[in-house]
Amino acid sequence: QVQLVESGGGLVQPGGSLRLSCAASGSIDSGNIMGWYRQAPGKQRELVAVISSGGARNYADSVRGRFTISRDNAKNTVYLQMNSLKPEDTAVYYCKMSGRYDYWGQGTQVTVSS
Repeated sequence: QVQLVESGGGLVQPGGSLRLSCAASGSIDSGNIMGWYRQAPGKQRELVAVISSGGARNYADSVRGRFTISRDNAKNTVYLQMNSLKPEDTAVYYCKMSGRYDYWGQGTQVTVSS
């Protein structure tokens, strides 16, 4: 089993920044992929960004150039630096770890509003 705990969400004005963190614990597979997904009210969950254990990254077109995903393998932690936030970024953000199995965090709310 793997546990994922997210933190760092909150309320921010348009144009502002937030940094999300997700710490993993438990039976963690090496070579895993960690990522961030989000789900806005009435919409399907969508990929935001993913990063492999080797550092390869992929971003949704809607966030490329504004968001940066990174990870600290020694701490089993993945981060999402979100800059130039827009109201349409408002959603619950979920952390996911993919190895032999997929694990999800509980989600953290990000609200972008003036």
